[in-house]
Amino acid sequence: MSFLSSLVAAFLVGFPALVSIVNPLGGALIYSQVTADRSHADRQALAWRVAFYSAMVMLTALWIGATLLGFFGVSIEALRIGGGLVVAVSGWRLLTNADQEHDRKQEQALPASGAADVAFFPLTIPFTAGPGTISVAITLSATRPYHDPALAYLIGISGAALAVAAAIGLCYASADRLVDLLGPARARILTRLTAFLLLCIGVQILITGVREVLHGALQLHP
Repeated sequence: MSFLSSLVAAFLVGFPALVSIVNPLGGALIYSQVTADRSHADRQALAWRVAFYSAMVMLTALWIGATLLGFFGVSIEALRIGGGLVVAVSGWRLLTNADQEHDRKQEQALPASGAADVAFFPLTIPFTAGPGTISVAITLSATRPYHDPALAYLIGISGAALAVAAAIGLCYASADRLVDLLGPARARILTRLTAFLLLCIGVQILITGVREVLHGALQLHP
């Protein structure tokens, strides 16, 4: 596989996984509520600060997450199996409990109402790029196929993280328009669609990890 093909393939794996767990469209509806007391210019500036912080959180998890776990003796195969389970469970929870997830997100963002500097906490962590997003990013960092160039994969998933951060900034900065366009009902439909995609990605990562473990076991015991 060429460098460019590997880069595009990594982006196409990373972007749907990250955008599904972050859900910028659904988050924008809550963002519009908790920042309603601010001016339009202030909300736009705050939106792009949240996007910047979210990018830093995702890139940090992508770049050093798997290496950090490997330092503690966690194998790539174990990380893929465990990470795949986490991603699949996150997708299943979003798919079956979209309303509860929406309420939980709203509770996380409530401290942003009326506070002065809330870009990093709570609007970035835990509201936008919380533990679920970090778990998905760490899992993605450990899913590089052995036959692909490491640099191409890293650039591809990093590009996916930056694209998701840009989507966060655009959606949050345009939250008022999105509220008028989508409304809660359509936003929750989109949440379920992306949740199903996240579930499928988690299952695929899990299958890859199990297949590698079985392949290694068969080589040890011919």
